[in-house]
This record gives sequence, structure tokens and C-alpha cells, in this order.
Amino acid sequence: MLLGIHVKNMALIREEEVELGPGLNILTGETGAGKSILIGAVNVALGNGNFRDFVPENENYALVELTFETGRETVLEKMRELDIPDGDGLITLSRRWQSGRSVNRINGETVSLAALRQVAAELIDIHGQSENQSLLYPKNHLRILDSFAHRGLGDLPDRCAGAFSELKAAQKELKEALAASGDRSRRADLLAYEIGEITDAALKEGEDEELEQRFRLLSSGQKIVETLSAVRNLVSGDEGAGEQIGPAVRRMMDIGGLDERIDSLSGELSEIEQMLDDFARGLADYMDDFSYDEEEFAAVGERLDLINRLKAKYGRTIGDILAYRDERQAQLEQLENYDAYVQGLEKKAQQAEKAYFAAAEKITKIRREAAPRLAALMQESMRDLNFPSVRFSIEISALEEPSASGMDSAAFLISLNEGVSLRPMQDVASGGELSRIMLAIKAVMADQDQTDALIFDEIDTGISGRTAQKVSEKMALIAASRQVICITHLAQIAAMADRHMLIEKTVEEGITRTHIRPLDEQESREELARILGGAEITSTVLGSAAEMKTMAEKIKETCRKKSRKE
Repeated sequence: MLLGIHVKNMALIREEEVELGPGLNILTGETGAGKSILIGAVNVALGNGNFRDFVPENENYALVELTFETGRETVLEKMRELDIPDGDGLITLSRRWQSGRSVNRINGETVSLAALRQVAAELIDIHGQSENQSLLYPKNHLRILDSFAHRGLGDLPDRCAGAFSELKAAQKELKEALAASGDRSRRADLLAYEIGEITDAALKEGEDEELEQRFRLLSSGQKIVETLSAVRNLVSGDEGAGEQIGPAVRRMMDIGGLDERIDSLSGELSEIEQMLDDFARGLADYMDDFSYDEEEFAAVGERLDLINRLKAKYGRTIGDILAYRDERQAQLEQLENYDAYVQGLEKKAQQAEKAYFAAAEKITKIRREAAPRLAALMQESMRDLNFPSVRFSIEISALEEPSASGMDSAAFLISLNEGVSLRPMQDVASGGELSRIMLAIKAVMADQDQTDALIFDEIDTGISGRTAQKVSEKMALIAASRQVICITHLAQIAAMADRHMLIEKTVEEGITRTHIRPLDEQESREELARILGGAEITSTVLGSAAEMKTMAEKIKETCRKKSRKE
């Protein structure tokens, strides 16, 4: 269950905390009050929206948090997979935006957007108006059927997709090998030349860096020799610092013991003499070790030129060049054993094909078994939504070409009137009808998956009258067994609220703000009256609103009893 929504600095919302409860949570308000902002903020929190669509220009910080309570094992298992503490069933999804960057957290742990979406998908299902249009595309019909049959399908879809990918890769490799069969001799010669060129170079990892360092040193060899010789003369020569500092040390020692400061200075001078001696010995050792040889300089330059030519042809580093050689060696061996190579590819393709069709055939069987069950549940659910004469069927057909999802296509066929034959849904259903059909699907799928929470954003689009009443009764039935959050403009649906909240705009210090607040029983009746009566709310309209609430309570009690029996 979704316990609360916390929104800060999103469009007209400065900061709002929305507390939700079990059953049917209804949000109503005038057109433009900010209902779409709230749903947009929820989508952002679920990882399905962008902050940039909502954060005001003068703000550099925004926050959206959703807090859930759940005991479902599938959710807790997902949390364990991500190594996130489950908070004893309390889960907070948080997204914060600051100075153009967003941070995603689950129970305080920073996570990737993909991880946030994975957990969110287990907790809540949000349905917006645009989703109705997805029913017009048959590819989505197969997705809905597979979602219904997911327990039976298990990991078959993943196995099928993996085998399909392997099959395509093997077929492509085999095709390329067969296409190149006539050019094997020239290809082998080229590979042998490249392999030989790299092998003859006898490259070693890190060799280029050592050579470059040596080359830089040798290129300044003459200057190094001259400079070090001059420094040695200045330090150790007849008139050098070494010869001058010894007498100075002895003169200081002559007056030693007369003053503490003199003794200190004398000590420092002795240390300088020692350091100078150490420096002179180090300098002599380096000059003995250093040698400048024109032939070595030329050899290092030639070796570097060779390595750089190979880098230009085969890779940025020596490691890349050696890897290139190994790859070409493998290709040469394939050409030298071409028949065995092709046979291996053919076997690989056959194995992938066998694995693919084994998984695809099982998927087809499960789909064909699930289709009539889903169709029957859909037909029953649609009749609850004022489709009294509806007939519904799911047609499974074989694809002309295999796909990653299997060998089937699915099409929803529907007849809404007595005596009219079944036809593809996209040819029959209007906008308002699509809205109710999607609600029927959501109701069926919720029963299958036991989703913690369902959000419906204006599910009432395009409906009114008796149909609106039927939709409200269906919403109450769904809410009898799980949490439902619904934004609506219809009084029939709003009357069914277990918790009724009002979204309204106010002007504060010249700035328009959106607020969300819970309504008590009297305020709920007044809001229903506003929806029913518009600008002028009379006592008659208030009476009608009160009557609607009373009737709704009776319907909800019936729904609760039905839910307990099921």
C-alpha cells in the first residue's frame, strides 16, 4: 500500500504531504487545479518522468518521495537482490533534483534509475489516459496475454529471447563465412603477412614507454654531460664549494663553546659540508653510470619508429597490437581449417535453433491455454462495466518469421452488440470504450498479480450516466481487496471514496500554489455537490450528494462481502 506522497518544488506545488489509506482514495478538484502535477510527480518518483518538465525556473532543488508498506515476498526478494534493507516492510522511493542533477534512493540507499524502476514496478501500477490507446496496437495484446500467463511462462521468454539472439548471431557468422569462401587464399595471405609483421617485431608490454623515456634522455645527452661536468667543477674543483667549506668549518670550531648560537651555526655548517660531500659522491656515481652513445640513440629512435608504425596500423598500445595479432591468428586458423570451422558454425546455429523452437513451442502452448481463460475473465469484467452484450476472444496466430518473443501474434477480438460478429478491437472500440476495456484489463491483471496499489488518472474519460455508475461499482470492487488511487471528474466515482482529497489552487503573495487536503464527511458531500451542480450549489444538489454517498456505502459493503468470499 502507498502510505504517502511527499512533493517539493514541482510546478505549482511548493511542498505537500499527501497521506493515503486503504481502499479507494479519490482526488477531485476544478479543472487546472493541479491534478496532472501530482500524477506527474508520482511518475517522476517511479522513474518514468523527468524533473525538468516540472521544476520551476527559479528553483534549483526538488524532491519527490513515495512511502510504501508491503509484505509481498516478490518485493522483499527484489530488495534483497539489490542489497537494500527492506525496513520491515516500509519502503521509501525517493528522487531528488539539485542544480540539474538527480539522485535516486530506496530506503536511503543510492541506487540507479533502473533499480528504482524495478522495485517500483513491483509496488504500484499507474494508468494514464494515454495508455488506453495502446490497446489499438496488436503487439500490446501479446504483451498483456504474456503478463496474464507469466506464472506459467516462468523464464521461458528470457530463454527464448536468448536463444533467438544466439541463433541470429550464428546465422550471421555462417553467412559471412560462406560469402568469404571464394576469397580464402587472398585473405589467408593478408592475415599471414600481418601476423608475421607483428611477430617479427618481438614487442613487449611497456617497452614503448621505456624507450620513449630513454630517447628523451639521450636526445639531451650532450647537454647533460656538459652541465654535470660544470656542476662537479663548482662543487668539487680546486676552487669549488667543497674546497672552501672545509676551512670555514675549522674556523667555526676554533670559537666553539663560547656561545650557544655560535655552536648552533657551527653545527649547521658541518651538516652543509656533509650534504655537499654526499651530493658530490652522488653526482660522480651518476656521471660514471651515464653514457651517451650516438649508435644507441639511433637504435632507440629506429625502434620507436617501428612501434609507432605498428600502432598506426594495428592499435593504440602494444597490448592492442598483440591482441590484434592473436585475433588474426585465430582467423587464419579458421581459414586453414575452413571446413571444420563452417561445420562448427552450422552446428552452433542448429543448437540455437533447437533451443529457440523448444522454448517457443512451449510458450505457444501456454499462450493458447491462457488465452481463453483471459478472454473469459475479460468478458465478465467488461460486463460489469456496462457492456451487457459483449463477446471477447483472443486469437493466436503464427508469425511468418520467428521473433525474440516467440512464434505467435495475438489479437483481441470484440463484439459490443448482439448479432455483430467479432472484429479486431482497433476497428470497433471508441475512446470511452477503450477506457472501460483498459479498466477491465487492469481489474483482471490486479487479481492475478495482487499489485499493492493501483493509480487511475481520469479513468472516467468519455463516460457518463449508467456507464459511469458501473465504472464506479467496478472501482469499489477492486478497492475492496487492494488500494486504489483515482483522479476523477465524476460524482459517481467520487462518492465511492474511502478517503476523499481535494486538489485546489490558491494565490499566496501573488504566487499561485496547488494544495492537497483531506475532506471530512461534510466537505466530501459538498465537493460531490460541486461536481454535480457546478457553480450554484442548492439544497437539492446537496441532498443528491448525500443520497449518492449513502447508496455508495451500501454498494461498497456488498463489494467487501463479495471480495471476502472470493
